[in-house]
Amino acid sequence: MTTLNQFLKESFSIPASTNWYIADISQAIGKQELFTKQSPQKLKVLKEHSVIESAVSSNRIEGITIDKSRINEVIFGKALLKDRDEEEIRGYRDALNLIHNKAGSIKLTDKTILDFHKLIRRDIWDAGKYKDKNVDIIEKYPDGSERIRFNPVSFKETPKAINELVKLYNQILKEKTVHPLLLLAGFNLDFLCVHPFRDGNGRVSRLLLLLSCYHLGMEVGRYISLERLIEQNKERYWLLLKYF
Repeated sequence: MTTLNQFLKESFSIPASTNWYIADISQAIGKQELFTKQSPQKLKVLKEHSVIESAVSSNRIEGITIDKSRINEVIFGKALLKDRDEEEIRGYRDALNLIHNKAGSIKLTDKTILDFHKLIRRDIWDAGKYKDKNVDIIEKYPDGSERIRFNPVSFKETPKAINELVKLYNQILKEKTVHPLLLLAGFNLDFLCVHPFRDGNGRVSRLLLLLSCYHLGMEVGRYISLERLIEQNKERYWLLLKYF
């Protein structure tokens, strides 16, 4: 929770270029309703494409893949699933549909975090449960060597850490001491550093990112896959975690 604690304790100077980006995003939010009325058929196609890209990309980042010929059937069909990877991709689809359809009624809470994890992990034994032992994040190199990338919060401290993180996020959001977009990014980083689950942390973090965007009035994730954008920049994504 280093980032959100810093938001509470320190005043930040935001670079001018960042302020310009934030201003552009704010302007785009105001135009969303106009866009949705202009091209409903095009947006329908974008929505379907976004669900596919989000479910596939978010899982592929974690090494979970399926045959391309099975993607439409797994995500939009009702056919029996062939393996664990297909189950997790469909589970992610279910979580996406929940957020896209009911984001306004889903609060960012400890329970929501556990519910998302249960959806994406489906019937695995630890679905919807915090890790029950300490897990180091290991970086492996092509020559076979490895090193510890970072040490997450211990399993005993995890429930408390997540509870405090959620409280800090909602407090700062309410007090408006930090721009919501910066707060959203800070929360996501701190969540990943806590690393509350044995597996599925990255996918849950991306679902929380999508949910938070909806809460802030940004519906871009309905039509453009945020997960795909993250996958395209995953080296920067992992590099950032290296220093926290």
